[in-house]
Amino acid sequence: MAKKPVIAIFDVGKTNKKLCLFDEDYNIVFEKSAQLKEITDEDGFPCEDVDALESFIFNSLSDVGEQLEFELKAINFSAYGASFVLTDERGHAIAPLYNYLKPYPEELSQKLYEQYGGKEQFSAETASPALGSLNSGLQLFRLKNERPDLFKKLKYALHLPQYLSSLLTGHYYSDITSIGCHTALWDFRTNDYHQWVKQEGILPKLAPIQRSDKTINSRYCAVGIGLHDSSAALIPYLESFKEPFVLISTGTWSISMNPFNHSPLTTAELQQDCLCYLSYKGAPVKSSRLFAGHEHDETVKQIAEQFHVSPVYFKNLTFDKNLDNDPPTEAYQDFMRKLVQKQVRSTNLVLTNDVKRIFVDGGFSHNEIFMQLLANAYPGINVYAASMAQASALGAAICIHSCWNTKPLSKHLVQLKHYKPI
Repeated sequence: MAKKPVIAIFDVGKTNKKLCLFDEDYNIVFEKSAQLKEITDEDGFPCEDVDALESFIFNSLSDVGEQLEFELKAINFSAYGASFVLTDERGHAIAPLYNYLKPYPEELSQKLYEQYGGKEQFSAETASPALGSLNSGLQLFRLKNERPDLFKKLKYALHLPQYLSSLLTGHYYSDITSIGCHTALWDFRTNDYHQWVKQEGILPKLAPIQRSDKTINSRYCAVGIGLHDSSAALIPYLESFKEPFVLISTGTWSISMNPFNHSPLTTAELQQDCLCYLSYKGAPVKSSRLFAGHEHDETVKQIAEQFHVSPVYFKNLTFDKNLDNDPPTEAYQDFMRKLVQKQVRSTNLVLTNDVKRIFVDGGFSHNEIFMQLLANAYPGINVYAASMAQASALGAAICIHSCWNTKPLSKHLVQLKHYKPI
């Protein structure tokens, strides 16, 4: 019996680490996930355990090798952004993978901004709100200033997707989707690294930029160089829909992405948590962020405690205009109204008049109350819950389609459920 050709995608989130095997029709034929315990850095702040993550990847590849019905044709990675692995000449990590939530010294960021035109100008040029450690470029500025000896030893600072790729290939690259995600490294006006990266001696510590669809032959198979997960999640939509749309990609963060909005970021937009990503083809994607998933999870815990019910109670509630004697559902629906109002304000920052469709993927796409309230808020736009098997992983697979897949790309990658205002 012929083996089924598959691609393996490692989709590495802050919480969940997943392996997905896709067949040539982009159906998931094997899936594995894990939650890894965090460790702490030298300051006692929680951070990713890189050794455990490496073990997960190599053990998972061993599992795939034991699946006799599959022929592994390619591997790629999608992973969260704003996180560097600092490596030596041999590609080994020489420091913890610092957490992007780690507080950043105010005096250090001020020093950088003052040297390069002030915070507003700096943020506008790099299309990155001032977010401290979440601007991963600033992590390297901190390393240079606070730990110069370690900075000297540093060969390459690799964003997480590219580091994971290097484990299998021994090749070191930078990728435009990782560089372009609120790193403060990229000058969106000149389409090049920002002047500060060159003047502060950061540039030699960054591996050469390579195309997002580049693959390297390894002892396993063809291996991609990896993508930032938010940019990867956009790929199936860009391949499936040519008319203007906004994608609201939901998880811990709710990110509204409009790849058809080409207006430069304003200072006011930056102050409201707007930014630009770069697509896998290098085009700016105007986006806004809301910490909606985090707020939802924390509030659900509070409501559950208040009414002595399990958080699972709220999992599959449907929208009800006429709530009757159900205080926990009423409290939850009232909270969701406020959350969707915030979502609408956030999405409106990137919405343009030509957009006739809004797609929601990720956690909130399965939340009937969220989806109905959003549809009610946009009566003139078609609002859809989009479902597909793992958007970020699927995008990373599609990105290197031509290197492993003998079939044409399917026109039915995204399944849609339409919500009408009521």
